[in-house]
Amino acid sequence: MAAAALPAAVIFDMDGVLVDSYHAHFVSWRETAQHGGVAFDEQTFARTFGKTSRAIIREVWPSGEVLPDEAIRAIDERKEAAYRAIIEREFPAMPGAIGLIDALAALRVPMAVGSSGPAENVAAALRGLERAPAFAATVTGMDVVNGKPDPEVFLLAAERLGVEHESCVVIEDAPHGVEAARRANMGCVAFASTGHERGDFRAHEDDARVRVVDSLDALTIPLLCELTALSG
Repeated sequence: MAAAALPAAVIFDMDGVLVDSYHAHFVSWRETAQHGGVAFDEQTFARTFGKTSRAIIREVWPSGEVLPDEAIRAIDERKEAAYRAIIEREFPAMPGAIGLIDALAALRVPMAVGSSGPAENVAAALRGLERAPAFAATVTGMDVVNGKPDPEVFLLAAERLGVEHESCVVIEDAPHGVEAARRANMGCVAFASTGHERGDFRAHEDDARVRVVDSLDALTIPLLCELTALSG
């Protein structure tokens, strides 16, 4: 029997996949919201995690207050600067991320980052991981019109890599991101990372192209090949 084909590419979400960023994002959101007199608890954070900052601000800030674009941009910039200050003090690489990147690079599997975060955050993460050259493409929240669960971020990543999107596999930790991968008709590894549990992905438990793992160390090359074989 022929060996299973490798993915055409692997597209990594950043937060909660490459970076164990749950705590840093929660703290920076809470501080930014407090500055604006807005309540932001961990339940709100968990519900909105994976969306673009702009979408979160529109959802969480008072519904009776219509914020102009420049106000949203100022809140966004304040929050993301606070986040970067936290991770740059002590970079929280996700356990298993560097080993997985190196294994895929050794097999010459193209890799991309598909993130809802800003370009500055993606750059900071790749610096912290010391693996920037391994990624042939990046897509950030500023590159797309529609955030996850819309598939735009992953479709654009495949386009920038020059590969067929149906043969890509996405690694995601947020339900919004898993839904985006499935709408893109890509295989998806749903990673129950910090702040998540297997039950968060219950909506996809009958989907053959979604596999749930509890750690990146449990994400094997044969599993990625299996998801690729189920393409289309």
